[in-house]
Amino acid sequence: MRIRRDSTHRRRLGAGKIAMLAVAATAISFTAACGGTGTSSSDGKTLTVYSADGLAGWYKTQFAKFEADTGIAVNLVEAGSGEVVSRLEKEQSNAQADVVVTLPPFIQRAEQQGLLQPSGVDTSAIAEADKDPDGNYVTLASNFLCFIANPSANPAPVTWDDLLSEQFKGKLQYSTPGQAGDGTAVLLLLQNLLGKQGALDYLGKLQANNVGPSSSTGKLQPKVSNGELLVANGDIQMNLTSIRDDGSKFNVFFPASADGKRTTIAVPYVMGLAKGAPNTENAKKLMEFMLSSDVQKTLGTEALAVPARSDAASADTAPGSPAALLKDVEVYHPDWNTVITELDADVAAYQKATGS
Repeated sequence: MRIRRDSTHRRRLGAGKIAMLAVAATAISFTAACGGTGTSSSDGKTLTVYSADGLAGWYKTQFAKFEADTGIAVNLVEAGSGEVVSRLEKEQSNAQADVVVTLPPFIQRAEQQGLLQPSGVDTSAIAEADKDPDGNYVTLASNFLCFIANPSANPAPVTWDDLLSEQFKGKLQYSTPGQAGDGTAVLLLLQNLLGKQGALDYLGKLQANNVGPSSSTGKLQPKVSNGELLVANGDIQMNLTSIRDDGSKFNVFFPASADGKRTTIAVPYVMGLAKGAPNTENAKKLMEFMLSSDVQKTLGTEALAVPARSDAASADTAPGSPAALLKDVEVYHPDWNTVITELDADVAAYQKATGS
């Protein structure tokens, strides 16, 4: 498997399977390749997957199994959530991707722009709230927004107001709303907590500490780990995997409101079949494989994520597991249909409020 790294529902997607998780250590490594867009294959023996970053280690293991079973290799291209969809749009006349995995609301945007097609894959084991009724996309794994802090932050941030502290000036960064899935989730969560104008007012204040835009949340992890940044946003699947596999030195937390209430937002990985996919039938085989019970059962142990199939999840509330982190944290599930219709205006208002 080759990996390229790059910066840059109509139905509500549920994620209520928090308590059903399994956590174990698995050594993961991969070879990174630099470059531009993905390369399609007309020989029918190589598929291309465009994916939001965070699952590379898990993909490597599962794609190797898929190739051993079918003889079909998989080329992975990683990018920020918004960039994944931008690539699809730019390549419409010469489609490169077969399968697409990204976060909401970008998967809904891809559907809205006609960049996906019904896969016909059996999704009967996936809850209705976790898939498109027209078959254009389906949740692959559930995940949740969080923040990370370098241990040297003193005092350690606990609340949203703490992030406005002078100690974080030039030492805080979050991925850009409208470009990154986790960054968009920050804006949506603050809208839920403070209202739309309240969210803009807060982010306008936070801009005094913000280093600047970032189209990829994953690129912020090493910066927090080495102390270049003290605080950044993230998601629990990606951050816990980085701690386990890369030895990253940061703490995961959920900023609390003034009343002490901690809230997060569901940001699942969602999968679809690209319109004009060069290898449609083999792409469907890969999607069926990724949604199979055996593969879904590996998400908790290998990827520290929540399986989309409830029959593939197992309970584990050990310290450091996603379930333990999410204990007593309220999960907000947006109406993604409303989000996608208002996103452009919300991003424009955000840019005006922050001067970005």
